[in-house]
Amino acid sequence: MDSYEKFNEQLKAAADAFRQIDKKEVIRLISHLDADGISACAIMIKLLNNDNRKYSVSIVQQLNKDVLKQLAAEPYNCFIFTDIGSGVLNDIKELLKGRIVLVLDHHSFEETDDLGKIVFVNPHTCGIDGGKEISGAGVVFRFACTVDNSMEELAHIAVIGAIGDLQEQNGFLRLNDEILRIAVKKNKIQVKRGLRIFGSQTKPLHKALEYCTDPYIPGVSGSESGAIQFLYQIGIEPKNDNGWKKIVHLDEEEMKKLVTGIIMKRLNEANPDDVLGNVYILTYEEEESPTRDAKEFATLLNACGRLGRASLGIGACLGDKKIKQQAIRSLSDYKKEIVNALNWYNENKFSDDIFWGSGFVIINAKSNVMSTMIGTLASILSKSNIMTNNTFILSMAQALDGNTKISLRTTNNLNGNLDLKDIIEEIIKGIGNSEAGGHQNAAGAVIPTDKEMDFIETAKEVLGKYAMEEKIG
Repeated sequence: MDSYEKFNEQLKAAADAFRQIDKKEVIRLISHLDADGISACAIMIKLLNNDNRKYSVSIVQQLNKDVLKQLAAEPYNCFIFTDIGSGVLNDIKELLKGRIVLVLDHHSFEETDDLGKIVFVNPHTCGIDGGKEISGAGVVFRFACTVDNSMEELAHIAVIGAIGDLQEQNGFLRLNDEILRIAVKKNKIQVKRGLRIFGSQTKPLHKALEYCTDPYIPGVSGSESGAIQFLYQIGIEPKNDNGWKKIVHLDEEEMKKLVTGIIMKRLNEANPDDVLGNVYILTYEEEESPTRDAKEFATLLNACGRLGRASLGIGACLGDKKIKQQAIRSLSDYKKEIVNALNWYNENKFSDDIFWGSGFVIINAKSNVMSTMIGTLASILSKSNIMTNNTFILSMAQALDGNTKISLRTTNNLNGNLDLKDIIEEIIKGIGNSEAGGHQNAAGAVIPTDKEMDFIETAKEVLGKYAMEEKIG
């Protein structure tokens, strides 16, 4: 039996276990707060609604022993974890003993001698790389379709989850690609070749170019005047009769000029023509809406999750028009928090709170940046030209519960040599009451705030070692 057949068998066994749950049970559903977790949760809610199930939902930033203890004290007999749970299987087994538990996830999993009665669906256990090939939403989608084939109608939500989890690299690997094909067949998604520039539906053209950091456009990225000047130079008028043009307003001739102009600007870059890629259009969404482009939809979900408004993101996924409008309004608050985080960074980059090592930087925002936004700050910086000499970006911010949230990103593709999750686990190894999670390209941890200094000292050693190895390699 190959890996994919094993995965299908796992899904069938989980579907059978789900069907055996008494309809009188109230199902306790717990999911992660990022775009993938919200997408996964929305798919599961749709399945539960279709199956006339009662349920109670929580979206969490992390799942640790304290959260599990709180859940264990609740009167529920049945728990379903989506896009979360693989890293704490032993705690789940101990604290939810005797309960019905399903864990549907794609993250690396904690080794355990015996899962007990936990129903565990995870591609890693079948030899499939869940960090690259299928998202949490994808796992839940495949499970939901195994229970009820009509759930194929939500394939596009699983694609949004995968895009939100950075699994789209100019196309998808096998499992995500199979889900994409279903979404295309159901006329929910149209795949086009086009400019890989965020905001083509919503941002004025010059602003989309100014904020474009991946791909980076020399002389244009980071400069509004540079972006406007560039458009005039290549013969594109930035305005039309209705105001500023957006990328979706450009005709074929203007698009050719724009693509050629960007590639010419990037001739000194390693891959100047990688500005072109797949664009995923949600055909049923209104043009120029933040929910029309799948990448923008994923950002909308991230905004809802990071601002503690995950229910709005779930509603947007499920097509509730009123809730979707509320979710879209959250985007402006999200942008404000991003601006606050970037302003804090720019004002403090030479302070004691930011340590510049050889090949790495450690940013300790303390309570100056929301703990839910610290990963977003690291991601934005990782794609900016100011970090080109720093392989690793480690950022930290304090949460209200006495813990510090940590995110680790890298500024360039390390050709699969390094797994950021392994690195963050190595750093926190000697720190009690801490936990790590994530993927090869984006990882994080939670540590007690009073252990920050210990963590930073260890991080300097570990990141310095890996940065040196990268230089030598």
